Amino acid sequence: MGAIPDGFSARIQAVAGGPVARRLAQSAMLLPKISSYEPELMELKDHELRKRSLSIQYRAKALEPLDRLLPEAYALVREAGRRALNMRHFDVQMLGGAAMHQHCIAEMQTGEGKTLTATLPLYLNSLTGKGALLATVNDYLARRDAEWMRPLYEMLGLTVGVIETQMSQAQRRKAYACDITYGTAKEFGFDFLRDRLLMRRIQEGETDVLAGMLGQFSGEKNEKPVQRGAYFCLVDEADSILIDEARTPLIISALPTEAERIAVECYRWASSIAKEFIEDDHFEYEHDKKKVELSATGRHLARRLPKPEAMDSVGMYTIYEYVERAIKVHREFTLDRHYVVRDDEIVIVDEFTGRLSEGRKWRDGIHQAIEAKEAITVTVATGQAARVTVQDFFLRFEKLGGMTGTASSSASEFHKIYKLRVVPVPTNRPAIRQALPTLVFGHNDEKWLAIVEEIREMHALGRPVLIGTRSIDKSEHLSRMLHDAGIEHQVLNARHVAEEADIIGRAGLRDRVTVSTNMAGRGTDIKLSPEVAELGGLHVICTEMHDAARIDRQLIGRCGRQGDPGTYRQYLSLDDDLLETGFGPKKARRWKTRGEKNPGALGGYAALFRKAQKKVERKHFRDRKVLMYYEKERKKLQRQMGQDPYLDTPG
Repeated sequence: MGAIPDGFSARIQAVAGGPVARRLAQSAMLLPKISSYEPELMELKDHELRKRSLSIQYRAKALEPLDRLLPEAYALVREAGRRALNMRHFDVQMLGGAAMHQHCIAEMQTGEGKTLTATLPLYLNSLTGKGALLATVNDYLARRDAEWMRPLYEMLGLTVGVIETQMSQAQRRKAYACDITYGTAKEFGFDFLRDRLLMRRIQEGETDVLAGMLGQFSGEKNEKPVQRGAYFCLVDEADSILIDEARTPLIISALPTEAERIAVECYRWASSIAKEFIEDDHFEYEHDKKKVELSATGRHLARRLPKPEAMDSVGMYTIYEYVERAIKVHREFTLDRHYVVRDDEIVIVDEFTGRLSEGRKWRDGIHQAIEAKEAITVTVATGQAARVTVQDFFLRFEKLGGMTGTASSSASEFHKIYKLRVVPVPTNRPAIRQALPTLVFGHNDEKWLAIVEEIREMHALGRPVLIGTRSIDKSEHLSRMLHDAGIEHQVLNARHVAEEADIIGRAGLRDRVTVSTNMAGRGTDIKLSPEVAELGGLHVICTEMHDAARIDRQLIGRCGRQGDPGTYRQYLSLDDDLLETGFGPKKARRWKTRGEKNPGALGGYAALFRKAQKKVERKHFRDRKVLMYYEKERKKLQRQMGQDPYLDTPG
């Protein structure tokens, strides 16, 4: 191990301290060794480079420690990237790649090349022949990144597979058999559960019951699991997958029963009468827990309202629960904000990424109540055949690493739950983005008018502008205001996923105005045209603070990539949702009233929003801890009963 290259000590101290800085310094000492291989590798012909890769693969399979192989392996990947992609890994990417291999989350800023960096630990850990997985947030990114990096891997003699939603079992098995496999965390998790059910079926000789239950198996003879052992997994957008999605377990359902068919009638009836119930007269609403409870008057109303004959066998206490759930859904869940309706299906809009969360459902009957509210097919909440939490699934891996642009604020949770350290990686070039003063208004209408005026000013200068909103309906509200103001713009939200890469790819051009939900730039960098840099770069406007600070940072990080100039500003108002979510309706109403009496921009309130944000972050963390505790106890009980902890039928 050599000395730290010139200038790296100061850059490391600028982003980290303590044990993290020492870890980065140790990785930086590897850089001279990695670079020492470069002259000789550059002299090799392509087939000789592949032969060198096969040689190091043989050494890994002969149990030579991967840490010892790392410098040569990373040098090989760098040379393959230079030849196959015309992309040579920066030294800071080598640091990020070392962190991911060392059971850490590499925090790399937007535009620093996480996709290319991931090839380093994926190649190194695939050398053992046990397979290396990369889990990302959607099929598009999995397919795009695999195809983008494929020439690099193939130059080194490796095979690459991709798991996509509509694949058959045979196609999945082939993809998992590759040296490196890209896919979504959701698909990896469901394949794990299907494999568990398949093994149960094989062990018990049940060729029909579980196949019918799942609707997945084709009835082929000699079926085998699709996945290999859980060896190495690298998690892209680690905060989104390992934290934000960790509150929702992955569940495979069993077939509906007659009782569950009756439940459909209950959901539909409750939805049809929900608006008959008035707050404080018929029910009380507990804002902190978002809980509805019928009063005596409300229960009396529920008893006397006419009901379909199918509900005759349903007890009144259960009926009260259906009514309370329907009231909650009509009150708290908004079309085009929390979900969209597509092809007779409710699709959740992820509150953190702004993307459609294909295949996910709300629990405890909420999803079915929303289906009834929107008058589409109610998919009854059936019994479970198998389930696994995000935490459980990823903790199964012998080695786990990750990468994201925003992890430091969740460093404690990453370490407590996954035993992963967060390592901030220095940027390749110094970041020079500038923060403009936060503006707080008393009312949303004033805020939106001020936002439109700032867009108009920036647009007149020719600077591109990216405006982030929290929901689809707000992005479309701003779009209408910009249209009325005569400002040409593009809208990027969950309705425009197919155009995402194209819209983001042009968002850094002169005069471009892009309105987006949180999905802005996820997986696609905003690159500036040369004349834009001279004008001051991209200007980012945050129209509202999110429930998690890192989501704000993800949006802000769209400007100032790779040393580009850029500015950003946050706009807030005293009737933003965050204040009610963080402090409750009474305090929120008090500030809202104060805002109505004081028009224009207000000073001294920005800290209030950060305090509310921290309260919400703590609540979400507690929710995840509760789920983890429940799952731990459930698995413990099932093991004591001799059952598979991931299956809900005896083992």
